[in-house]
Amino acid sequence: MDGRVLTALVASVMVVAAGCAGCLDGRLPGDQTDGSASGDGTATRTYIVGIDGNYYPFSYIEKDGQPSGFDVESILWIAEEMDFEVIIKPIAWEHIIPSLEEKRIDIIYSGMTITDDRRARINFSTPYRVVNQGIVVRADSGMTMDDILGGNAVIGTQRGCSAEAWIRDNLVQAGTLPADRLVLKDSIQLSLSELMSGDIDAVMYDEPVIAWAIRDKPLRMAGVVETNEEYAIAVRKEDTELLEMLNEGLDRLMRSSKWQELIRKYGLE
Repeated sequence: MDGRVLTALVASVMVVAAGCAGCLDGRLPGDQTDGSASGDGTATRTYIVGIDGNYYPFSYIEKDGQPSGFDVESILWIAEEMDFEVIIKPIAWEHIIPSLEEKRIDIIYSGMTITDDRRARINFSTPYRVVNQGIVVRADSGMTMDDILGGNAVIGTQRGCSAEAWIRDNLVQAGTLPADRLVLKDSIQLSLSELMSGDIDAVMYDEPVIAWAIRDKPLRMAGVVETNEEYAIAVRKEDTELLEMLNEGLDRLMRSSKWQELIRKYGLE
């Protein structure tokens, strides 16, 4: 990206976009300027962006410790376009909204689905992606979508994700799936490991992510549940100016050639 250098912070697994020298220089998380000067002499704004670091193709950590992915490249482009800097910080998904509320991060940009429960706590940008939920089973399994959605399977997913909410709302609360047949783990990789070991019968998760996650595993896609979830960027309720800036940057990105380039690069056609 023009004029920006990504510097790996090995100890904290973070990346600073543009010129930060491997530390926060005494700046507390949540502060929105690091005091450095931009081209017009004003202080450069810096925001900490929380991501799920294991959410390919949207956000993930490369083997060399560098954050990458569709969402990571998107926020870096927006930062360049709108003249601010970002620190990319991987956070456990179940803690990412509390981290935003407690000002340990300033932005969530990592395939977050807009939900009513989340909207009550945080604000969302305009949506930038619509996804559905994929359900996978073992390659040699005879389990069907009717079995799974009919409550005749033990289903796993990542704790705190929209798949958990969908299963609870549509299967558990409806009395179709006993609550003890929903098995939650800290990551989707742990859920897939349980599936391969035979401890559970199926895993549900965002379709583009789980399709990639099973590519080299003895698993297959059983089907897709059309949830039509909208991904958006999230900020704190009070950060209205930041949200306005992100919406403007996102609009510019989606109208640029870079947007289609990213879609092709990460196989999201």
